[in-house]
Amino acid sequence: MRIFFGIVLALLGAAAAGAYFALFIVHQNEQALVLEFGKPKRVINEPGLHWKIPVVETVDYFDKRILDLDTQPQEVTASDQKRIVVDAFARYRIIDPLRFYQTIRDERNVRSRLGPIVESSIRRVLGATTFTSLVRDKREELMNRIAQQVNTEGKDFGLEVVDVRIKRADLPEQNSKNIFDRMRAERQREAAEFRAEGGAAANRIRATADREATVIQAEATRKGELLRGEGDAERNQVFNLAFGKDPEFFAFYRSMQAYEAGIKSGDTRMLLTPDSEFFRYFNSASGGPVPGRPNAGSAPGQPSR
Repeated sequence: MRIFFGIVLALLGAAAAGAYFALFIVHQNEQALVLEFGKPKRVINEPGLHWKIPVVETVDYFDKRILDLDTQPQEVTASDQKRIVVDAFARYRIIDPLRFYQTIRDERNVRSRLGPIVESSIRRVLGATTFTSLVRDKREELMNRIAQQVNTEGKDFGLEVVDVRIKRADLPEQNSKNIFDRMRAERQREAAEFRAEGGAAANRIRATADREATVIQAEATRKGELLRGEGDAERNQVFNLAFGKDPEFFAFYRSMQAYEAGIKSGDTRMLLTPDSEFFRYFNSASGGPVPGRPNAGSAPGQPSR
């Protein structure tokens, strides 16, 4: 009995081992190529559980998803003789596992086989267009044209190029430096023009302000002189009225003002005779002639007035 169970278990184990080595799974995002002693036998595109002959047959798996391929940055001369540094990438998928296995064999070799095709198509298409068309006007059209050319040659490898895109398209470093220097010089020229215009506007404003200040000052001076003249006229009128009312008091007042202005402390020097007309109020409180003394301005021997 034990021998019978042992045989059954051995058979079950052998069946399980055979099933393990004979069956394989293809996932949804994969496709498989069954090889018989290294030679392609059949292609499996449908996901699920499949079988093979153990030891005799092996399975290679290939991705069904869209894959990326980066290219090396390269310098391209456009039709307008402008040099451009282009950094691009391509997106592809494997549509024929058998052809892919026969030509490239492994996804790691795609870069060495498909990369030069993408780079030569980029140089060929971009070399026939202008820099402006690449960076602004016809970029989408150029990318589609590159993808079509790559697809034409990529079919021999069992590949389909879905898209080609440019990550970066710049001028070479020396050209960029020259453009930067030219842009800086242009901005400096514009800044100098703006400063010159601002200086001219400031000078106009300053000249206008100075002219207006001169006009205002002259007008104020004119009005001041006019008011001063009116005040002097009114003062003289008051003096005339005062003189008409009391000539003797007015004469006395004017003499006191003359004394105050003529005889000051400090460096005032005056050489006059004591009996001159100027000192008449020093000699007499009434301003008249002093008895027994000749009047100023009269000749000797003549009576004073």
